Amino acid sequence: MNTVNQAELPTLEEVWRLFKETDRKFQETDRKFQDTDRKFQETDRQFKDTDRKFQETDRQFKATDIKLNKLEHLFTSQWGRLVESLVEGALVRLFNERGIPVQHTYSRAKGTYEGNSWEIDIVAKNGDAVIMVEVKTTLRPDDVKDFLTKLPQVKHWMREYADNTVYGAMAYLTSDAGAEKMAQNKGLFVIKATGDSAYLENQTSFIPRTY
Repeated sequence: MNTVNQAELPTLEEVWRLFKETDRKFQETDRKFQDTDRKFQETDRQFKDTDRKFQETDRQFKATDIKLNKLEHLFTSQWGRLVESLVEGALVRLFNERGIPVQHTYSRAKGTYEGNSWEIDIVAKNGDAVIMVEVKTTLRPDDVKDFLTKLPQVKHWMREYADNTVYGAMAYLTSDAGAEKMAQNKGLFVIKATGDSAYLENQTSFIPRTY
């Protein structure tokens, strides 16, 4: 039978000291865990605060973008009205010089047909002929295509012109991708707005398409 040497056994004081040391280490470990948890919570708070700031910045950017879009629309709209006014003031002279004796003009003809809204920027008329004018600050190929879909419907939209000869014209300040040439090739009059007036770009030999 093995016997234990009493001298090898820890004394009660040593056992108590070991318990106290172990407890101290546990408490120190717990304090470190609590400190780490506090740091995680602080980091999480900072992330949430940063996310809130990002959301607020995004909201401000969106609000600014809305305001800029409204300003752009207002600028484009007002600039477009100015070009319309400039072109309309020259139409009588331009078409009279081309042998289409225009008598009067009016702008912003609009209405609805079979539930769909329509609008023509400027209408120029003489006894027999009517010129429907689309005005663009920047004329693009898609504008020409869209206008060409409008013209065949004009006599349905405005029954008072059912017996008239209808011509199409596009007026612009600047053009993109050769849209003005495309318009001429499609049989449209093309009017270029300048600083204080406007002029027809079509050659005198030009034969316009009629509707």
